[in-house]
Amino acid sequence: ISSTTRLLVLGSFPGGASLAAGQYYAHPRNGFWPVVGAIFGLTLENITTASYQNRCAWLQNWRIGLWDVYAHCERQGSLDSAIRNAVLNDFASLKHRCPQLAAVAHNGAESFRHARAVQAVKARFPMVAGGFRHARAVQAVLGVPAHRLPSTSPANASWSFERKRDAWRECFATYGLVA
Repeated sequence: ISSTTRLLVLGSFPGGASLAAGQYYAHPRNGFWPVVGAIFGLTLENITTASYQNRCAWLQNWRIGLWDVYAHCERQGSLDSAIRNAVLNDFASLKHRCPQLAAVAHNGAESFRHARAVQAVKARFPMVAGGFRHARAVQAVLGVPAHRLPSTSPANASWSFERKRDAWRECFATYGLVA
């Protein structure tokens, strides 16, 4: 993320391959990088041969940020459904770190579901030094719209690459990120 981030893409929490590599969407079958690259006119070869640093620089240039709903959690394997004892990221800090933020795009139903569940219980968790205790509503805290996009995970085989790309492109276009 940066001060120019206009759209924040949120996953729930990195999978095993991503954690091991120290990179977002590092699993070779995850479609995130190919989907986003295709939206901005990059070929699959451009995406797969580019360094992680270059891909992140492209995202920042396109005013897209990457983050997760959770700062940490317990999970065996990489499935979101196995997440336990999750602690939310500090979304309140994003208001200052990303003053141009216009929207949040959740990469898949699990990220979006977690955010909606948080929003539903927000009123039950009082404010404590610096933020909400245990749970915060992403949309309520940031004051921007939240969108549920189809997951780029290889587990989401019911959506074709083209269908995923088109859904993501529509969201990006809504915020002036693509023509």
